[in-house]
Amino acid sequence: MAHLILAIRFLTVVPVPGREASGPGAFGRAAWWFPPVGLALGALLVGADRACSFAFPPLLAGVLLLALWKVLTGGIHLDGLADALDGLAGIDAADRLAIMRDSRLGVFGAAGLVLHLLISAGAIDALSSPGRAAVLLIAPGIGRLAPLLIAPLFPAATPGQGAGALFQAGLSRWAAPAYLACLWALAGWLLGPWSALLLSLSLGGVLLWAVFFASRLGGLTGDALGSSVEIAELATLVAAAALMHVRLIP
Repeated sequence: MAHLILAIRFLTVVPVPGREASGPGAFGRAAWWFPPVGLALGALLVGADRACSFAFPPLLAGVLLLALWKVLTGGIHLDGLADALDGLAGIDAADRLAIMRDSRLGVFGAAGLVLHLLISAGAIDALSSPGRAAVLLIAPGIGRLAPLLIAPLFPAATPGQGAGALFQAGLSRWAAPAYLACLWALAGWLLGPWSALLLSLSLGGVLLWAVFFASRLGGLTGDALGSSVEIAELATLVAAAALMHVRLIP
Protein backbone atom coordinates (compact mmCIF):
# COMPACT_ATOMS: atom_id res chain seq x y z
CA MET A 1 0.00 0.00 0.00
CA ALA A 2 2.88 2.38 0.65
CA HIS A 3 3.84 2.33 -3.04
CA LEU A 4 0.22 2.93 -4.09
CA ILE A 5 0.04 5.93 -1.75
CA LEU A 6 3.25 7.28 -3.28
CA ALA A 7 1.86 6.82 -6.79
CA ILE A 8 -1.43 8.58 -5.99
CA ARG A 9 0.28 11.49 -4.26
CA PHE A 10 2.78 11.93 -7.08
CA LEU A 11 0.35 11.60 -9.98
CA THR A 12 -2.65 13.46 -8.57
CA VAL A 13 -3.71 16.10 -6.08
CA VAL A 14 -6.00 13.63 -4.32
CA PRO A 15 -5.18 13.59 -0.58
CA VAL A 16 -4.73 10.07 0.75
CA PRO A 17 -3.88 9.12 4.33
CA GLY A 18 -1.04 6.81 5.26
CA ARG A 19 2.71 6.61 4.90
CA GLU A 20 4.17 6.54 1.41
CA ALA A 21 7.10 4.38 0.37
CA SER A 22 10.55 5.91 0.60
CA GLY A 23 14.10 5.00 -0.25
CA PRO A 24 16.24 5.04 -3.42
CA GLY A 25 14.14 2.56 -5.43
CA ALA A 26 10.70 3.46 -4.09
CA PHE A 27 9.72 5.74 -6.95
CA GLY A 28 10.46 3.13 -9.60
CA ARG A 29 8.66 0.39 -7.68
CA ALA A 30 5.63 2.66 -7.26
CA ALA A 31 5.41 2.77 -11.06
CA TRP A 32 3.60 -0.58 -10.94
CA TRP A 33 0.61 1.48 -9.80
CA PHE A 34 0.88 4.22 -12.44
CA PRO A 35 -1.48 2.73 -15.09
CA PRO A 36 -4.15 1.74 -12.51
CA VAL A 37 -4.07 5.28 -11.11
CA GLY A 38 -4.40 6.52 -14.69
CA LEU A 39 -7.46 4.34 -15.28
CA ALA A 40 -9.00 5.59 -12.04
CA LEU A 41 -8.43 9.14 -13.26
CA GLY A 42 -10.04 8.15 -16.56
CA ALA A 43 -13.12 6.85 -14.74
CA LEU A 44 -13.46 10.20 -12.98
CA LEU A 45 -13.17 11.98 -16.32
CA VAL A 46 -15.92 9.82 -17.83
CA GLY A 47 -18.28 10.81 -15.01
CA ALA A 48 -17.28 14.46 -15.27
CA ASP A 49 -17.74 14.40 -19.04
CA ARG A 50 -21.32 13.21 -18.69
CA ALA A 51 -22.07 16.00 -16.22
CA CYS A 52 -20.39 18.66 -18.36
CA SER A 53 -22.07 17.43 -21.54
CA PHE A 54 -25.46 17.67 -19.83
CA ALA A 55 -24.88 21.19 -18.52
CA PHE A 56 -22.83 22.89 -21.26
CA PRO A 57 -22.46 23.11 -25.05
CA PRO A 58 -20.01 20.55 -26.55
CA LEU A 59 -16.92 22.75 -27.00
CA LEU A 60 -17.22 24.37 -23.58
CA ALA A 61 -17.85 20.98 -21.99
CA GLY A 62 -14.64 19.64 -23.57
CA VAL A 63 -12.57 22.62 -22.41
CA LEU A 64 -13.89 22.32 -18.86
CA LEU A 65 -13.16 18.59 -18.88
CA LEU A 66 -9.60 19.26 -20.02
CA ALA A 67 -9.18 21.86 -17.27
CA LEU A 68 -10.37 19.36 -14.65
CA TRP A 69 -8.02 16.74 -16.12
CA LYS A 70 -4.97 18.93 -15.65
CA VAL A 71 -6.07 20.22 -12.24
CA LEU A 72 -6.48 16.67 -10.92
CA THR A 73 -2.90 15.90 -11.92
CA GLY A 74 -1.54 19.12 -10.45
CA GLY A 75 -0.11 20.02 -13.86
CA ILE A 76 3.02 18.04 -12.99
CA HIS A 77 3.43 16.53 -16.46
CA LEU A 78 2.64 19.83 -18.17
CA ASP A 79 5.57 21.27 -16.21
CA GLY A 80 7.79 18.45 -17.48
CA LEU A 81 6.66 19.07 -21.05
CA ALA A 82 7.35 22.81 -20.80
CA ASP A 83 10.83 22.22 -19.32
CA ALA A 84 11.63 19.60 -21.95
CA LEU A 85 10.60 21.89 -24.81
CA ASP A 86 12.57 24.79 -23.37
CA GLY A 87 15.63 22.57 -23.04
CA LEU A 88 15.59 21.68 -26.71
CA ALA A 89 16.60 25.26 -27.50
CA GLY A 90 20.08 24.70 -26.02
CA ILE A 91 23.17 24.53 -28.19
CA ASP A 92 24.51 21.29 -26.71
CA ALA A 93 23.56 18.62 -24.16
CA ALA A 94 25.05 20.47 -21.19
CA ASP A 95 23.31 23.71 -22.14
CA ARG A 96 19.99 21.90 -22.62
CA LEU A 97 20.22 20.30 -19.19
CA ALA A 98 21.01 23.68 -17.61
CA ILE A 99 17.99 25.26 -19.29
CA MET A 100 15.73 22.44 -18.11
CA ARG A 101 16.88 22.95 -14.51
CA ASP A 102 15.83 26.62 -14.71
CA SER A 103 12.34 26.98 -13.25
CA ARG A 104 11.49 29.94 -15.50
CA LEU A 105 9.17 29.31 -18.46
CA GLY A 106 10.68 30.09 -21.84
CA VAL A 107 9.18 30.79 -25.25
CA PHE A 108 9.44 27.19 -26.48
CA GLY A 109 7.74 25.88 -23.34
CA ALA A 110 4.97 28.49 -23.36
CA ALA A 111 4.19 28.03 -27.05
CA GLY A 112 4.29 24.25 -26.67
CA LEU A 113 1.85 24.29 -23.74
CA VAL A 114 -0.61 26.53 -25.62
CA LEU A 115 -0.53 24.32 -28.71
CA HIS A 116 -0.74 21.16 -26.62
CA LEU A 117 -3.85 22.33 -24.77
CA LEU A 118 -5.52 23.69 -27.91
CA ILE A 119 -5.00 20.43 -29.80
CA SER A 120 -6.16 18.40 -26.79
CA ALA A 121 -9.34 20.46 -26.48
CA GLY A 122 -10.03 20.12 -30.20
CA ALA A 123 -9.49 16.37 -30.08
CA ILE A 124 -11.81 15.96 -27.07
CA ASP A 125 -14.48 17.98 -28.86
CA ALA A 126 -14.13 15.68 -31.90
CA LEU A 127 -14.64 12.46 -29.93
CA SER A 128 -18.00 10.94 -30.76
CA SER A 129 -20.28 8.57 -28.93
CA PRO A 130 -20.30 5.71 -28.06
CA GLY A 131 -16.49 5.47 -28.11
CA ARG A 132 -15.93 8.82 -26.39
CA ALA A 133 -16.23 7.39 -22.87
CA ALA A 134 -13.86 4.52 -23.67
CA VAL A 135 -11.19 6.88 -25.01
CA LEU A 136 -11.45 9.16 -21.97
CA LEU A 137 -11.12 6.10 -19.74
CA ILE A 138 -8.02 4.61 -21.36
CA ALA A 139 -6.14 7.79 -22.38
CA PRO A 140 -4.82 8.54 -18.85
CA GLY A 141 -3.87 4.86 -18.46
CA ILE A 142 -1.91 4.93 -21.72
CA GLY A 143 -0.31 8.17 -20.60
CA ARG A 144 0.97 6.60 -17.39
CA LEU A 145 2.17 3.55 -19.25
CA ALA A 146 4.44 5.78 -21.37
CA PRO A 147 7.26 6.38 -18.85
CA LEU A 148 7.23 2.68 -17.95
CA LEU A 149 7.69 1.87 -21.63
CA ILE A 150 10.53 4.23 -22.50
CA ALA A 151 12.50 4.27 -19.23
CA PRO A 152 14.12 0.82 -19.73
CA LEU A 153 14.95 1.54 -23.38
CA PHE A 154 17.19 4.57 -22.88
CA PRO A 155 19.96 5.52 -20.44
CA ALA A 156 19.64 8.32 -17.94
CA ALA A 157 20.97 11.65 -19.19
CA THR A 158 22.49 12.24 -15.75
CA PRO A 159 23.25 8.78 -14.29
CA GLY A 160 22.73 8.59 -10.54
CA GLN A 161 21.30 12.10 -10.37
CA GLY A 162 17.76 13.42 -10.38
CA ALA A 163 14.31 11.87 -10.11
CA GLY A 164 14.47 10.43 -13.61
CA ALA A 165 17.59 8.37 -12.92
CA LEU A 166 16.15 7.10 -9.63
CA PHE A 167 12.93 6.15 -11.39
CA GLN A 168 14.81 4.22 -14.06
CA ALA A 169 16.95 2.45 -11.47
CA GLY A 170 13.98 1.15 -9.47
CA LEU A 171 11.64 0.34 -12.37
CA SER A 172 10.89 -3.31 -13.19
CA ARG A 173 11.31 -4.25 -16.86
CA TRP A 174 8.17 -6.39 -16.59
CA ALA A 175 5.87 -3.47 -15.75
CA ALA A 176 5.51 -2.11 -19.29
CA PRO A 177 4.83 -5.49 -21.04
CA ALA A 178 2.32 -6.48 -18.36
CA TYR A 179 0.31 -3.29 -18.57
CA LEU A 180 0.64 -3.04 -22.33
CA ALA A 181 -1.13 -6.40 -22.62
CA CYS A 182 -3.82 -5.32 -20.14
CA LEU A 183 -4.51 -2.03 -21.90
CA TRP A 184 -4.49 -3.72 -25.30
CA ALA A 185 -7.16 -6.16 -24.07
CA LEU A 186 -9.22 -3.39 -22.42
CA ALA A 187 -9.10 -1.17 -25.51
CA GLY A 188 -10.04 -4.11 -27.76
CA TRP A 189 -13.01 -4.94 -25.57
CA LEU A 190 -14.25 -1.34 -25.48
CA LEU A 191 -13.39 -0.11 -28.98
CA GLY A 192 -13.04 -3.17 -31.19
CA PRO A 193 -10.17 -4.53 -33.30
CA TRP A 194 -9.01 -1.15 -34.62
CA SER A 195 -8.04 -0.19 -31.08
CA ALA A 196 -4.74 -1.98 -31.75
CA LEU A 197 -3.98 0.75 -34.29
CA LEU A 198 -4.95 3.39 -31.73
CA LEU A 199 -2.47 2.07 -29.18
CA SER A 200 0.22 1.61 -31.83
CA LEU A 201 -0.12 5.23 -32.95
CA SER A 202 -0.15 6.51 -29.36
CA LEU A 203 2.85 4.57 -28.12
CA GLY A 204 4.66 4.99 -31.42
CA GLY A 205 4.44 8.74 -30.92
CA VAL A 206 5.90 8.34 -27.43
CA LEU A 207 8.80 6.25 -28.72
CA LEU A 208 9.58 8.82 -31.42
CA TRP A 209 9.55 11.57 -28.79
CA ALA A 210 11.89 9.56 -26.56
CA VAL A 211 14.29 8.82 -29.44
CA PHE A 212 14.40 12.49 -30.41
CA PHE A 213 14.88 13.63 -26.83
CA ALA A 214 17.58 11.06 -26.05
CA SER A 215 19.43 12.04 -29.22
CA ARG A 216 19.57 15.64 -27.98
CA LEU A 217 20.61 14.86 -24.40
CA GLY A 218 22.29 11.47 -24.59
CA GLY A 219 19.52 9.94 -22.47
CA LEU A 220 16.30 10.68 -20.60
CA THR A 221 15.61 13.00 -17.67
CA GLY A 222 12.71 13.26 -15.25
CA ASP A 223 11.23 15.99 -17.45
CA ALA A 224 11.45 13.72 -20.49
CA LEU A 225 9.68 10.92 -18.64
CA GLY A 226 7.02 13.30 -17.33
CA SER A 227 6.47 14.88 -20.74
CA SER A 228 5.94 11.41 -22.23
CA VAL A 229 2.69 11.20 -20.24
CA GLU A 230 1.38 14.33 -21.95
CA ILE A 231 2.62 13.18 -25.37
CA ALA A 232 0.91 9.79 -24.95
CA GLU A 233 -2.38 11.33 -23.85
CA LEU A 234 -2.33 13.83 -26.70
CA ALA A 235 -1.46 11.13 -29.25
CA THR A 236 -4.28 8.94 -27.93
CA LEU A 237 -6.85 11.73 -28.20
CA VAL A 238 -5.73 12.80 -31.68
CA ALA A 239 -5.49 9.24 -33.01
CA ALA A 240 -8.91 8.38 -31.56
CA ALA A 241 -10.48 11.49 -33.11
CA ALA A 242 -8.97 10.59 -36.48
CA LEU A 243 -10.08 6.95 -36.33
CA MET A 244 -13.59 8.02 -35.33
CA HIS A 245 -13.64 10.53 -38.17
CA VAL A 246 -12.94 7.79 -40.72
CA ARG A 247 -15.32 5.45 -38.85
CA LEU A 248 -12.78 2.78 -37.96
CA ILE A 249 -13.73 2.89 -34.30
CA PRO A 250 -17.22 3.74 -32.98
